[in-house]
Amino acid sequence: MPEPLNISTARVALVGDRSPSVRAHARIPGLLDALAQRDQLVLDAYWVPTQDAESAGALAGFDAIWLVPGSPYRSEAGAIAAARIAREQGIPFLGTCGGFQHAVLEFARDVCGLSGVDHAENQPEADDLLIVPLACSLVGHEGAVKVEAGSLAERVLGAERTVERYHCSYGLRPVYLDVLRAHGLRFSGVDEAGDVRIAELPGHPFFLATLFQPELAGDGTRPHPIIQALAAAAVDHAARGSAPTLT
Repeated sequence: MPEPLNISTARVALVGDRSPSVRAHARIPGLLDALAQRDQLVLDAYWVPTQDAESAGALAGFDAIWLVPGSPYRSEAGAIAAARIAREQGIPFLGTCGGFQHAVLEFARDVCGLSGVDHAENQPEADDLLIVPLACSLVGHEGAVKVEAGSLAERVLGAERTVERYHCSYGLRPVYLDVLRAHGLRFSGVDEAGDVRIAELPGHPFFLATLFQPELAGDGTRPHPIIQALAAAAVDHAARGSAPTLT
C-alpha cells in the first residue's frame, strides 16, 4: 500500500499531450525533482491529455494547472477548459507557449464575448483570428523581455528585464489588445518591439501566461523563477485546503 502524501505536497495537473519529442516535456520531470530537492516544493504531478481535460471533473481537486507547450493540441476544447477552470475557480495557473495562446483565447471568448475568434494553428482559414503567425518565427530563439514594474511577473522574476527562450511560431494579434485590457487582462511583458510576451490576471491568486518557455531555461537543473512561483502557489493552495470540487 503506498504511503500517504506529505501534507505539503500539492497536486498539479500538467495539461498537454505528452511527447518525448517535445523538449519542454522532457525537462519537466527533472524540474519537479529540483523543486523538491532545492526548494522543498513537493508537487504530485499528473499528466492530463487535452482530450481528457474536456471531461467534466477531469481537473477536480488539483492545486495548480500548468498548460504546457506542445501545440497544436489534440483538443483545443480541452486546453480552453483548463484555462477556464483555473481562471474561474481561482486555481494557480501557468500557461507557456501554446498555453499562453489558449489562455488568451479562452479569456477573449468567455470574458470579452469574442466567441468567434480563433487560433490560426487550429483554424487557419477562419475569418477572425486572435492568434496569428508571427512575422518571424521564434522557434529556437532567445530574446529580451521587458517586464512591467509592479506586476506579478516583475515580482516573480525580481527584475524588469529578462532574456528567455522560445519555441513558437504564433502570437497575439495586436488589434485585440485594447478589448482584452478593458476586460481585465494585463500584459505585463513585451519584447523589444513591444509585442506581448507575458499576460497575467490581476485579482487571481496566481495566473501567468508566457509566450516563451521557462521550461527551457538553463540546463534544466535549476527551475526558472516562474516555475518556482507556480510551485509555491500550488503548495500554498494545498496548505489552505482550498482545492474545490469542480463540475
